[in-house]
Amino acid sequence: MQWFSPGPQCGSFWTVEPDTHEVVEAVLAASRLFVGLSAHALAEVDDSLTLRQLRTLVVLADRQPMKQADLAADLGVNPSTVLRMADRLAAAGLLERQPNPDSRREQFLVLTPAGADLVRRVMEERYREIAGLVVRLTPDDRAGLVAGLRALTEVVQQTYPVLPERPGL
Repeated sequence: MQWFSPGPQCGSFWTVEPDTHEVVEAVLAASRLFVGLSAHALAEVDDSLTLRQLRTLVVLADRQPMKQADLAADLGVNPSTVLRMADRLAAAGLLERQPNPDSRREQFLVLTPAGADLVRRVMEERYREIAGLVVRLTPDDRAGLVAGLRALTEVVQQTYPVLPERPGL
């Protein structure tokens, strides 16, 4: 299947230098690869969850306890979407709601031990799969990949600082 691939000639927005186009294409291909690896790792551990649900659990694992509104902002979705997702994840025994001692109207979302274990197992599976690919690269390719990914990460962090209007970055 041919993915959409605008060339450097595709209008003013897409007009970039040929080497930039090549990098963009490589980053997009890697992005598809990482999403696929995440989906595969999740399916290996629990094929009943979606990638969106996993992302919710991962964000929660890093920042719990969280208010529903804060989780929605971090995920870049409406609070009602988080409410429905939390209902499903709570029904699956992966997260629970706890009262906020500072506000009776609010609840915190926290992972259950089963939810934390699922996140750990998926991340371990994803790490194992990526490591299995990385060891097949030459030392020079690994060093170049590390340098390139670190540089891209730095540019993203500078371009999109952690702000409510740029969730999930």
